[in-house]
Amino acid sequence: MANVLILGGGFAGVVAAERLAQQLSAEHNITLVSRSRNFVFYPALVRLAFGKCKKDDVSFDLRHTMMNRRVNFVEAEVAHIDPFERKVNIAHGEVEGKLPYDYLIFALGRRLATERITGFYEHAHHLLNVDKAIKFGKAIEQFREGRAVFGQCLGARLPVPVYETAFALSRLFEERGERDRIRITIVSPDTVESELGAVRAALALTKALDVHQIETLSNFSIGSLTQNSATATSGDVVNFDLLMLIPPLRGSSAAHYMGVTDDDGYIKVDWTMRVIGQERIYAVGDCVSFAGPKLGHMAVRQAEVAATNLAEEIDGHEPVSHYDHEMRLVIDESGSDSIYLHKDIWTDEPATVRQGRFWSWAKRVQQRYWEMSHS
Repeated sequence: MANVLILGGGFAGVVAAERLAQQLSAEHNITLVSRSRNFVFYPALVRLAFGKCKKDDVSFDLRHTMMNRRVNFVEAEVAHIDPFERKVNIAHGEVEGKLPYDYLIFALGRRLATERITGFYEHAHHLLNVDKAIKFGKAIEQFREGRAVFGQCLGARLPVPVYETAFALSRLFEERGERDRIRITIVSPDTVESELGAVRAALALTKALDVHQIETLSNFSIGSLTQNSATATSGDVVNFDLLMLIPPLRGSSAAHYMGVTDDDGYIKVDWTMRVIGQERIYAVGDCVSFAGPKLGHMAVRQAEVAATNLAEEIDGHEPVSHYDHEMRLVIDESGSDSIYLHKDIWTDEPATVRQGRFWSWAKRVQQRYWEMSHS
């Protein structure tokens, strides 16, 4: 019998647990450890902030879901991992102490490094948990005129919610007949093309932004915030009346002492999703040291690859599944300017770009699928 421990209750951890439950016989023990029993569908948090869905629509109960899939669930905080003893130290939650494992899947995602931006905690809204999205929604309700600034900080690697927030605010004020009362600015430490990695996608997005009279400030790397202004590391300043920023992101500190991370704390893996330099340990999702943005579909595919290979390893076989690093994203403009992008990051093949109302619909269908299949 093998004791498999999965750390993290996001896309990657949940999918890895489900796939292993399908591939391993009942004699093996699978345990999912998550700091919260609530799974959050992060792509829907922009819609939550704008009142297009409710809190219960963007989450489901992990304990109930895992129970139905033959997976043990532990609600607890992971402190750090001891790969030599094959034990995980648990600091807070339903259990405290050490959990042993034979095989480990690390899926703890990323942490918000808000301390890297002076004034971020005091002055910026963000969309990286349910409560913050609701708080930002209240700020939107109170915003009647002035300048709205949305963007991401250096190291955020999450452009989609920034653009979707800008489009959603523009449409909200267009529907009120008050679009001329506000100015919307997107700030980024990169350019639109470098964020998306494709010229065609950048051109399509830029055209859509122009239609909505949304301006962009590229190469604007935010260094500090005050109540009404953002200052770039270059010294340039932009004032605002409403602010939403994606903060810098870093890898989970739980892997810090293993000697397997890059300079930003992300775990180095090979294309089988095995952690380089460690035995019987895989890593998947936002915690992984791969180039490009951090997206949900990437986490799902990495989890599928890791689960397949871990099951093969338990049976005494070599890995049979390899991960291809592809970017698939939808920027929901809620209309004909919604954009779908597909690009293989590891090759020079040109990207596939599509545009139209269908992609807004498809994104919502995906959310509904997760709700139905895990309720």
